[in-house]
Amino acid sequence: MSQSVATTSPASDAASPRRIAALALPALVVLAAEPLYVLVDTAVVGHLGRVPLAALAVGGTVMTLTAWIGTVVAYGTTGRSARRFGAGDRAAAVAEGVQSSWLALAVGVLVALAMQVGAGGLARTLAGGGGDVAGAAAQWLRIAALGAPGLLLAAAGNGWLRGIQDTRRPLLFVLAPNLLSALLCPLLVYPAGLGLAGSAVANAIAQTLSGCLFAAALVRERVSLRPRPGLIRQQLVLSRDLLIRGVAFQASFLSATAVAARFGAAAVGAHQIALQLWFFTALVLDALAIAAQALIGAALGAGDAAGARALARRIALLGGACGVAFALLIAAGAGVVPSWFSSDPQVREQAMVAWPWFVALQPIGGVVFALDGVLIGAGDVRYLRNLTIVAALGGFLPAIWLAYGLDLGLGGIWAGLMLFVVLRLVALLLRVRSGGWAVVGAVR
Repeated sequence: MSQSVATTSPASDAASPRRIAALALPALVVLAAEPLYVLVDTAVVGHLGRVPLAALAVGGTVMTLTAWIGTVVAYGTTGRSARRFGAGDRAAAVAEGVQSSWLALAVGVLVALAMQVGAGGLARTLAGGGGDVAGAAAQWLRIAALGAPGLLLAAAGNGWLRGIQDTRRPLLFVLAPNLLSALLCPLLVYPAGLGLAGSAVANAIAQTLSGCLFAAALVRERVSLRPRPGLIRQQLVLSRDLLIRGVAFQASFLSATAVAARFGAAAVGAHQIALQLWFFTALVLDALAIAAQALIGAALGAGDAAGARALARRIALLGGACGVAFALLIAAGAGVVPSWFSSDPQVREQAMVAWPWFVALQPIGGVVFALDGVLIGAGDVRYLRNLTIVAALGGFLPAIWLAYGLDLGLGGIWAGLMLFVVLRLVALLLRVRSGGWAVVGAVR
């Protein structure tokens, strides 16, 4: 494979704001749909009382792990599909989606089965022992996990469709099921009398329907649907580093929830509110990263390293600007937003402890998420893996457990998150500036 730098820049148009927006805006709606549903879910369940909200915090954190596995599948597929699409081989780009879908389905079925057996023990571990919170969280998990196969199929579908520069169909396939589920959730929780379990049922319905829509899209492509173990193994090699990176993320956030739970139900409830809002803003800002993955992969697949570097610079600047805008909005809503999710005064009081950290994270996170997308699109995932491990083990995890040992409360947990993001920012800026990530060719 050639690694020479292109002297022309046919992908320079890809660095224009219009081209970036054409991919990022539909991806923005897709990314926002799931966390928006979670926010609706949190608001609905929050008015059931402190224990159901705390149970949702524990169970939702576990399902977030499954969603992160889906993100790994999607991101790995986008980069590989985009490179092949940029090299002019659309059929090969779609074939990447077929194989990643088989992989996603297998993992999703395993997750669903594992939760039927292990939800109780996992909930007790995260909740710091038995009791009402652990029991309710286990019940929620067993039901919600039935949607895991659909969730992961949808992730694989998002990956290959983004790779071929199609963000319209993912928009439809994700938005419609989540809108349906957002309507079902309050109906199942309150009029139907299912309580917390109703939110889990609505969640599983949305994910299953979305997965079926993406699977149907592959069938309509009229390509071979036969599993190809060789290609799946190649995807697993790339996914290995992304999976390790995802495990480092999830170990950090699971530990943060576990520490928050040990500060009491009000603290973990407030942490759930702030954390879900953080995940929401992170995923919205990640729309730029989705555009970067598709455009960077296509540019490098077409042999245009110069265009890829120009795009990386513009994406980083746009990410920072969007982060500043979010910070201003979140700061303005400090006295209002927490009350949307809980009527408990102790929960709202604890949420305000995390709020200044939440605001300050936005501009930094905007740049970090954008540059993550650049390196994932380029296939430079080994660097991202090592960076995340170092930032988690050397920053986030020690900080949050120190917060527990010194009884620093929710503020100490969110200070640890700030350290985690700052460490990543510095290392990403150094890597992008070096240019070593810009390797051209249909396959890295």
